[in-house]
Amino acid sequence: METADTLIEARWVVPVEPAGAVLEHHTVAIKDSDIVAIGPSREIAARYRAHDRFVLDEHLVIPGLVNLHTHAAMALMRGLADDRALMDWLRNHIWPTEAQLVSPAFVRDGTLLACAEMLRSGVTCFADMYFFPEAAADAALQAGMRAAIGMIVIEMPSPYAGDARDYLAKGLAMRDALRDEPLLSFCFAPHAPYTVSDSTFEQIATYAAQLDVPVHIHVHETDDEIRESVAAHGCRPLTRLERMGLLGPGLIAVHAVHLEPIEIDLLAQHGCSVAHCPSSNLKLASGIAPIAAMLRKKLNVGLGTDGAASNNRLDVLTEMRTAALLAKGASGDPTAVPAHTALHMATMAGARALGLERIIGSLATGKRADVVAMRLSDFELAPVYDPVSHLVYAAGREHVSHVWVNGRLKVKEGELMSVDARELLLKAAHWRERIAARDSGLTIE
Repeated sequence: METADTLIEARWVVPVEPAGAVLEHHTVAIKDSDIVAIGPSREIAARYRAHDRFVLDEHLVIPGLVNLHTHAAMALMRGLADDRALMDWLRNHIWPTEAQLVSPAFVRDGTLLACAEMLRSGVTCFADMYFFPEAAADAALQAGMRAAIGMIVIEMPSPYAGDARDYLAKGLAMRDALRDEPLLSFCFAPHAPYTVSDSTFEQIATYAAQLDVPVHIHVHETDDEIRESVAAHGCRPLTRLERMGLLGPGLIAVHAVHLEPIEIDLLAQHGCSVAHCPSSNLKLASGIAPIAAMLRKKLNVGLGTDGAASNNRLDVLTEMRTAALLAKGASGDPTAVPAHTALHMATMAGARALGLERIIGSLATGKRADVVAMRLSDFELAPVYDPVSHLVYAAGREHVSHVWVNGRLKVKEGELMSVDARELLLKAAHWRERIAARDSGLTIE
């Protein structure tokens, strides 16, 4: 008999690939960090002996969710300046707060708070874009979570760096120092076309090609951004990025709300990915991205929450439901984003965008054991005809019971295993006092 570390025996297993598969009474076997087998529960029980066995006979087991775009440390600014237009929100509240308070301690504490929320929501991997990325990486590793850490680049000085050259140098040094961490990967993260110069974009394009690293950037988020680009550069932002050599399979176009049909074609032709952030787009009144049209063109579309300051939840399960409903309503086609497609967007599409599709994004032998179990036995979910439909349209993060990352149990019966919730709350209260004082014009040392 073979040995495994963990057997997860479930009522339903949805591996995501092959598409549409729903496996009943199947077991996932894990050894070290990998999935070593998936099969009918009786067969796996006869083949494997394991140290830990979880019998989840009222549960749906899926791959870990991928949050394709967030600013994790901004969990400390959740609800700070709600119900404002994007540039008012940024210029009058978010950027001034960051200029005065952002530090390695701020980023570490905020990211750990975000990791705890995401883990309890079934997210096992997130793509981050923020200052002091080494502090975000430290927090992700402390939580035992997978993270694609953004090497942020912006022309404006900040407490982290003085200019674009400084941002790039520090980001690359951080990548070199942490590149052997198995839970970490890296992206270039130029903030947006309106905050990054042509010469900096050319440098990023060169580095990204040399290092085979994705480029993660806000683009076409608002109408104003596009109008300003035409006035300043004589073209729309995507055209400018194409001229800089940035369009390609490594580009993650975040938001991509305001796209003309020819621009959807352009992204598809270059094999780009889109990080769709429906809740943030709605809350900031940025618009509704043409997701149905993107999917018709076979664009790779993943899901992101954006930061908690503009969402205000780091909950990819909510983004699945919102994305599916918005696509149907905006296109007039109730089949635009069916439940299995929404789940694919939240798992495999995000993994592919980050260049991680060979190790995560689906449940398959040889892949890393990033696994989530959802309890579907509660009365508000009864009866269950289609578990994937229930996952997308009825269930919520309160139904996440277990989460494994890289084969390690991180959430058990809804409780965090590697993060101290009490300590998180104390740190959040400390930062709330300082942030609220700054936003009201006071000073607290």
